[in-house]
Amino acid sequence: MTRQQRQALDELLRHGPLDVGGDIAEQRAIFHEMIASIPLPDDVSAKQDELGGVPVVIVETPNLDPSAAILYFHGGAYALGSAPDSVGLAADVARRVGARAISVDYRLAPEHPFPAAVDDAVAAYRALLGRGVPASRIAFVGESAGGGLAVAALVALKDAGLPQPASAAVFSPWADLTVSGASATGKAALDPALTPEALRTRARDYLGDRDPATPLASPILADLTGLPPLLIQVGSHEILLDDAVRLAAHAAWHDVAVELQVWPGVPHVFQSFAALLDDADHALTAAAAFIQRGLVADGPETEEATEESAA
Repeated sequence: MTRQQRQALDELLRHGPLDVGGDIAEQRAIFHEMIASIPLPDDVSAKQDELGGVPVVIVETPNLDPSAAILYFHGGAYALGSAPDSVGLAADVARRVGARAISVDYRLAPEHPFPAAVDDAVAAYRALLGRGVPASRIAFVGESAGGGLAVAALVALKDAGLPQPASAAVFSPWADLTVSGASATGKAALDPALTPEALRTRARDYLGDRDPATPLASPILADLTGLPPLLIQVGSHEILLDDAVRLAAHAAWHDVAVELQVWPGVPHVFQSFAALLDDADHALTAAAAFIQRGLVADGPETEEATEESAA
């Protein structure tokens, strides 16, 4: 059954209308329409808010622990997508973890080039701490460019002297904006969603004249010393496979506790398709277990802190 599911998903993506490297206005609309066509479960609540001047969407599901929070970073190659568009996957993660998800609506390129997205991620996290949520009760989660952004934000937090969150889980992270991994070409025929040309186009939009090897743009080249435990999930049928593998190796080199999970025969951010793909369901369950292990390390905080964080 899983093989048939993988083939069906591959066909769906290959014949879909989205072109990540295409006209930005057109592709933003297509991306939103694709997401909006998938109804949210009735028990998912999504509320607009702001953290540190950055728009966010607070996503809640039943039976959550209000003392814990997932800071979520959506994908879209730094030019597409939004926090509202991310609610479906963020809610799925949040439900499995039993925590709120707070999806960050960071500024997009080319209107707001690097380091705007990193600045927004740091500002949102700083404000979440200011609301009384301790770092030990926060996990970062990101997909695609949001996965790379999550790791870059961790590095920026270290540089700013802020405490690290409990952990970070990233799905198919775009961690190398030089697009130099061997899988960028070696997996191109198998990847139904992304092309190296599309990523290079969006990297230019995001970076402008900046060097794509800048560590906060390409955290695969950053000093990752001191980062929290990291889970990296990736499919073997995507051009960002090498980004994930090299990011895991780089984290290990810098003494970061890291788990790499390569799921065979599945595409970019396959976790989005848990309703269609058993592998996606299993991957999200594994990610939730990883996040829960980190969040329970110090136990729940006081009721006072919990009430303040929920305000």
